[in-house]
Amino acid sequence: MTTNIILASASPFRARMLEDAGIEVTIERPSIDERAVEQAVAGAGLRPDDLAQILAEAKAVDVSQNHPGAFVIGCDQTLSLGEELMHKPADMEDARRRLLKLSGRTHQLNSAVVIAQDGEAIWRHVSVASLTMRDLDPGFVGRHLSAVGDAALSSVGAYQIEGRGIQLFDKIEGDHFTIVGLPLLPLLAKLRELGAIDG
Repeated sequence: MTTNIILASASPFRARMLEDAGIEVTIERPSIDERAVEQAVAGAGLRPDDLAQILAEAKAVDVSQNHPGAFVIGCDQTLSLGEELMHKPADMEDARRRLLKLSGRTHQLNSAVVIAQDGEAIWRHVSVASLTMRDLDPGFVGRHLSAVGDAALSSVGAYQIEGRGIQLFDKIEGDHFTIVGLPLLPLLAKLRELGAIDG
């Protein structure tokens, strides 16, 4: 297929998922300020999955304005613990506090994907996974963070489920792709429907 597909993300995990699926994509980081977008909609009573979709759409639309005709994929993921919305930890101490807060509790990962073309969103989807952490001993948390290092700071939950982070959990409901941050199966189905990939 000759259709241009662009991933509006700096995430190596999302790019790898698409490449592993045989999808050729160009990578272009969007120029939006995610926190500014969040502040613009603060107080609107949005659910965490709504916010993930708004951020994914902002990224896709931003990049698509510079690439006429291309299908631009925007993604975002939010973590919610009850009513609380969490962002990536600022430092290792913040990551430690995050893991201890999630310890023994169930949180949700809300993964949104949007396709934009010519500056407009043409498709939106959100998948939700529920993850229950086991009760974590503070000493174990410290040793775990020491082992994974700064990688803990690249994820909103301070863990990577595809690596050592799997040891933190008792129960997971939801597919691997949603947890990593890109609902891949619905995206592939839509790209086939659009004629962007073979199918």
